[in-house]
Amino acid sequence: MRCTRIMFLLVAGLCAAAIIRPAMAAEARRTAIVQAIESTRDSVVNIHGQKLVAANDDSSGEQRRVNGMGTGVVIDPRGYVVTNYHVVEGVRRIEVTLASGKTVSATLVSHDPRTDLAVIKVAADAPLPVITIGTSSDLMIGETVLALGNAFGYEHTVTRGIISALHRDVEVSRAQRYDDLIQTDASINPGNSGGPLLNINGEMIGINVAVRAGAQGIGFAIPIDKALCIVTELLSVERVDRTWHGIVCKADGERGVIVEVVHDESPADTIGVKAGDVITRICDLPVSSQLDLERALLGRKAGDSVPVTIMRAGAEERLELPLAAVREQPLSVEERCWLELGLRVDSLPASKVQKLQSRYRGGLLVQEVRSDGPAADQGIRVGDILVGLHVWETITTDNVAYVLDKARDDNLGPLKFYVLRGRETLFGHLTSDTVRR
Repeated sequence: MRCTRIMFLLVAGLCAAAIIRPAMAAEARRTAIVQAIESTRDSVVNIHGQKLVAANDDSSGEQRRVNGMGTGVVIDPRGYVVTNYHVVEGVRRIEVTLASGKTVSATLVSHDPRTDLAVIKVAADAPLPVITIGTSSDLMIGETVLALGNAFGYEHTVTRGIISALHRDVEVSRAQRYDDLIQTDASINPGNSGGPLLNINGEMIGINVAVRAGAQGIGFAIPIDKALCIVTELLSVERVDRTWHGIVCKADGERGVIVEVVHDESPADTIGVKAGDVITRICDLPVSSQLDLERALLGRKAGDSVPVTIMRAGAEERLELPLAAVREQPLSVEERCWLELGLRVDSLPASKVQKLQSRYRGGLLVQEVRSDGPAADQGIRVGDILVGLHVWETITTDNVAYVLDKARDDNLGPLKFYVLRGRETLFGHLTSDTVRR
């Protein structure tokens, strides 16, 4: 009888140990990397769509349709997603697959070709998980990082590596150059573009952007502090909604944001917001950056009043901030190029132009071509160098503004243009949208 009791206790103990051991083992396997991915995965989306690209490098102008893919990061529960502009550039129908597997459509909200960043809006029927944003100001060479994205179409692929170097400048084509990038050996493949580079805590410290062709173990990411400055501009209510508040602020630790500038005669100025005030909440949303401030005001109309909570001299105050319509300002040269010619151009060192064709004193690199603009009608491409309009050279954007003014004032009609493509000079005639109207 006693032997039976001992045997029963022994078996019971072994069974209990068998139950406890897997639980302990599973917990031990939930490493910092596993936890980082678990906390981040649902805020990362996969982007798909078809686009037209040049069929080859000759001057035939032929294009072919290809399937594009990339990754995006949710930064607002209403479905605002950050990605690389080249992921969605030229895509007529942007499709986004969420972590749940559901595929929804998205629209392009705002973009900046120069930095290759864009914001898209996902048509979500429920709030989406938002990624945790870290900082790139304290990165250490050698620290562990994780890349998460749509690598080669394999959705939510995770790779691990280290930070190999900081402050890298990379030129991936004649039309695209990146400055001050994070270099990593975490595998970043086609389709990872626009996805997060994470630290071991699961915080986004960069946006994956480029792969070094022909190299192994070399990838790059835009530092998150730099990216957020651009994204804040892209999501500003002035740009997206054409409304105005007049507040410029910066982070102030855990308290909120400190007001640095209040524009004269702005809505904020009219209600007495002052430099030095600390904004802690807008509506019921805590505010810790200028991006938070813009996000809190997105989607509201001119004339709407928004409750703002501030700290001043140790006391909390609640103000009603009325949004106003943006005051229309004279267009910049860059805006005129885009609206009237359908081009975004940037200055180019004269030496680079003269290496291709010595008779030109300089030119402007074409960085983007509006699909429905005059330049696109004439076959101008990204990477071309604009060297002349009408009878004037175009070394600076001011030269372009001068020609556009002359075209309007003197009724010059279609403007003859000259572009360098490789070492060949091509020409045609642009009828600016302003002249058409």
